[in-house]
Amino acid sequence: MSARTKARRRALNMLFSSDVRGDDLAVTLAAEAKRAAGEPERQASWLYAREIVDGVVDHRDEIDEQIATHSRDWRLERMPAVDRALLRLGTWEILWNEDVPTAVAIDEAVELAKELSTEESGAFVHGVLARIARSN
Repeated sequence: MSARTKARRRALNMLFSSDVRGDDLAVTLAAEAKRAAGEPERQASWLYAREIVDGVVDHRDEIDEQIATHSRDWRLERMPAVDRALLRLGTWEILWNEDVPTAVAIDEAVELAKELSTEESGAFVHGVLARIARSN
């Protein structure tokens, strides 16, 4: 598993846990930073995970607007929390990270959805992210 794939998983965990617990994402990020300081072997994945979460924090309203616009009759609050976190992560990568090809961002999010969410989540995440990519 590549460092970026591990980083996406770490970022997903932070986005998901913050959402489910109702914690401020900045608080979750600070706690994870403290934990990461004690794990030098995971430093490479930590740096990109932090970049993702910082990006989601910085662009949260725009990201959620993109997701709401392109999710076709699914309100954010009705989506499974894992899907919501993956869509935020994937949308940030597509719209604000020029280093990651759009196809890679979508594929990584879809693979995580297939592994960690519902049976239909892979197709749902793919559809929303593809519509976001096409419209921007």
